[in-house]
Amino acid sequence: MMNMDLGLYQQQTMKLVMTNELRQAITILQYSALDLNHYLHEQQLENPLIELKEDRAREELVRDSMNLQTPQYDNRNSHHDSDDVYSPIDNVSSRTEGLQDALLHQIRFLDIADQQRRIVVYLALNVDENGYLPYGIETFAEELNETEEDTQAALYILQSLEPSGVGALSLKDCLLLQLRRLENRDPLAERVVEHDLDLLAGRQYKKIAKQEGVTLQDVQSVADLIQTLNPKPGAAFYDEPAEYVTPDMTVRKVEGRYEVLLNDHYLPKVHMNRNYEKMLQQKDAELNDYLKQKKEQLEWIIKSIAQRQETLRKVTEAIVSRQEAFLDEGAGHLKPLTLRQIAEEVDVHESTVSRATSRKYVQTPQGVFELKYFFTSGVGGGSAEGDGDSSEKVKIYLKRLIDQESKNKPLSDQKLADLLKSEYSIHVSRRTVAKYRDEMHIPSSSRRKRYA
Repeated sequence: MMNMDLGLYQQQTMKLVMTNELRQAITILQYSALDLNHYLHEQQLENPLIELKEDRAREELVRDSMNLQTPQYDNRNSHHDSDDVYSPIDNVSSRTEGLQDALLHQIRFLDIADQQRRIVVYLALNVDENGYLPYGIETFAEELNETEEDTQAALYILQSLEPSGVGALSLKDCLLLQLRRLENRDPLAERVVEHDLDLLAGRQYKKIAKQEGVTLQDVQSVADLIQTLNPKPGAAFYDEPAEYVTPDMTVRKVEGRYEVLLNDHYLPKVHMNRNYEKMLQQKDAELNDYLKQKKEQLEWIIKSIAQRQETLRKVTEAIVSRQEAFLDEGAGHLKPLTLRQIAEEVDVHESTVSRATSRKYVQTPQGVFELKYFFTSGVGGGSAEGDGDSSEKVKIYLKRLIDQESKNKPLSDQKLADLLKSEYSIHVSRRTVAKYRDEMHIPSSSRRKRYA
């Protein structure tokens, strides 16, 4: 019989409670160096006890890494303090001319009637970031209350401007505009783009050659010419700003052994503001409670940062100890590695290793890499415990074989798998070759074939 009586009982259990402090430590661990820098400055605004001291060497390292020489300024003509650090980049405007600005500048010098200029300007202001117009002539004519003939004439003017292909209504239109402005026009290329662009994209060269009554070599020449054209003529005016990576660690070889150095100078030093520290001695209970709370928050931040740095150091040292061949010889010697292997060696949970390696970068003799880069699966019969060849190694040799193949007779996936086995002792299946080829954005053998 089941006992259904109600009663009070004591039971001892263990469970993990996600406190604010623990959550903060986890958050700080997964921050990149740049994100952590921003986080500390935000906390400084909220907590009056936090004082951040920037490392002067940080600015010098950034400047040196860009190979810039600090110019000498005449103090009589400078409004800055003589101790400031200057860079020529400070004098460069961050604003670049956009596509619409470039078009309006050209339109300004055209010898056309005011009414026509108004239509051309309106069309130019509707060009998207790739250089295309989003609507047809009928829509623009209706919006401007102009005839389609006048709007079409204005479009021709817009399409005569630079960059070549701007103002197109479609990809076909864009390519034709560029082909028609070549010094030596190619009638066959213009016909193929106008009538057989889909066949060309599908590499159905034989069908195109039969329809046009030309050789496969002629069609191949057309394909080569079209590849020199720009399908997005406006994209050059919308370059994304460069993102600079800040290495969290540096690995260097000292007396035959690799050492891991933390790049602490990229982060500001966190200290207690001494002015507020004196206020902790005040007798105001409410003020004391507030300051004690902020002091505890500051201490947890300092502790979490120290814990983050120690975890990064241990994880990186564990990775380096297993990837010395890569550090000596390069990517072709990268060994299979899993999060679990490093977690067991460092004695932490796999999720901790994952957080510690995400968006963290290390400077090595082979270049700068995200720590995640060193975790690759084993292939070719190897286990997940580090045997066999890494997927990165397979990709390197796979690309080498494809680069060396005859373009008239490209290698099939099965042939590539056979060559990997016979030449590099890498045992992979045809399906694995196809998978890695797709990941490297390399087309199949039928699409790599050339006829000239």
